[in-house]
Amino acid sequence: MTEQLPYDRTGEPFPTTYYVTCRYLVAALARLEAAGGVERWSEAARADSQLAASRERADEEQRRIRRALAGEGAGPDGGASLELGVGGSGGGGSLKCLHAHAAFALAQPGYELGDRILAEVEPLWPDVCCSN
Repeated sequence: MTEQLPYDRTGEPFPTTYYVTCRYLVAALARLEAAGGVERWSEAARADSQLAASRERADEEQRRIRRALAGEGAGPDGGASLELGVGGSGGGGSLKCLHAHAAFALAQPGYELGDRILAEVEPLWPDVCCSN
């Protein structure tokens, strides 16, 4: 996993802070998304108050982290992207990307929604590192 600055060298905003980089995990999460996982987990986060609260806390933490990483730099968007939640969401609506929620859970332990998404990946990590 990597941690990204909120803006690239040219000032363009990145949509989220943490990215999954393990090819195995990226592929497994893509399969979940292709099987309707974004819609299913979006509905679960709306229907389950515990998951909704978990997402709300993660979105707020995401905003805090992005503002801290940006420092004084607001980018050409005037800092608007610093106020986005996990995966670049504006908050409360549908999830945009299971990868972003999984990466946030790995980087910030205790994010229940992301942990539950990751629990669908079996095994979470391959027996042999795919970079070997």
